Amino acid sequence: MSSGLFCPYLSGDVELSTERERHIAENHPDLLPKYRDLIAEALAEPDQIRISARFKNARLFTRWFDNVRGGKYIVVVVVSETCPVKRHWIITAYIARKLVGGETEWKRS
Repeated sequence: MSSGLFCPYLSGDVELSTERERHIAENHPDLLPKYRDLIAEALAEPDQIRISARFKNARLFTRWFDNVRGGKYIVVVVVSETCPVKRHWIITAYIARKLVGGETEWKRS
């Protein structure tokens, strides 16, 4: 079972599987379940999108939220595949104090 979160930048839905949601909740309990809706906001209206330094087919969608732990970024890591079908899925998400690593692909002006 997975849910689809719309991402205008990718022109389609991004899957968040039950298994990945469980992974995020277990490894980043400061993010889930409390801020689940902000994952969708980070995908829909990111401040910045970076190419992952670890995985070339992954992007880090980031957005600053003043209301998250006194002001933090939410980072959503999305893997994109084109073969055999076009597919985007969340591998993880986390809260960050600052942004490090990866090459900036897009930035809100």
